[in-house]
Amino acid sequence: MVALIAGPTASGKSALALALAEKHDGVVINADSMQVYADLRVLTARPSVEEEKRAPHLLFGHVDGAEAYSAGRWAAEARAAIHEAHAAGRLPILVGGTGMYMRTLLDGIAPVPEIDSLIRSEVRALTVEQARAELMRLDPDAAARLGPIDTLRISRALEVVRSTGKRLAEWQAERHGGIGHEIRVAATILLPDRTWLADRIDRRFRHMVNVAKGEVEALLARTDVPDDAPVLRAIGVREIGLALAGESNMDEAHFAGSLATRQYAKRQYTWFRRQPPPEWERTDETQTNRLVEQFETKLL
Repeated sequence: MVALIAGPTASGKSALALALAEKHDGVVINADSMQVYADLRVLTARPSVEEEKRAPHLLFGHVDGAEAYSAGRWAAEARAAIHEAHAAGRLPILVGGTGMYMRTLLDGIAPVPEIDSLIRSEVRALTVEQARAELMRLDPDAAARLGPIDTLRISRALEVVRSTGKRLAEWQAERHGGIGHEIRVAATILLPDRTWLADRIDRRFRHMVNVAKGEVEALLARTDVPDDAPVLRAIGVREIGLALAGESNMDEAHFAGSLATRQYAKRQYTWFRRQPPPEWERTDETQTNRLVEQFETKLL
């Protein structure tokens, strides 16, 4: 059995995972692409040191900000963590909002070959408009599917077709290494009222702006972190960075960061409502004790 808790940011996933772990001798396993980084505990809403002492937590803050990290690497590490928990007689509890991570773990990963470094550099040097126009020529289906703000996905699709001569969708049709057929998943997707969620995001980000300045300042001061490092894309890094540089202020950072977080949560909300299997329970409950009670019926 593997418990899985998913949903948009600020929906209460971490609190539910911890409560479940304390009650059922569980191990909390991170499934959030930004909470893997050691540099940003506050800004990515990682569990606190005190919370981590209450139950084992794995794959949180174990990656240095200078490193690139991938869904494939996470899936391999999560698989090992699940096996380790089972061997110890404990309940593995996957928790996070990165749907791609969960899909990679359960369904497997597309066997896309290593991208030619020269092609990658050429693609990254293009403007978004240039990259999208080139993708429209080489992979019109992908270009039509991706919006103009999906800069990373546009670059990824373009570098794959340029480097391999094969469209990304063709690679993704073949997947290897998934463990969905090996385990029984008890899943709950938290989809709270959108107004409640937006208010919670605003309040949480105001706290982050006031508390996370030091960790953002330390991250931006590092000279070994590449400009395209994934950790720099964490919501709040740019916003707080501009305020620290005197190009805005903390009120503006709060407004911009809250807005970006709400937009991200909206995309997560849509994905988790539509993409996971229909048998995965969706709930708008926000009370942790009630969520634990609901979840326990699936663990029987």
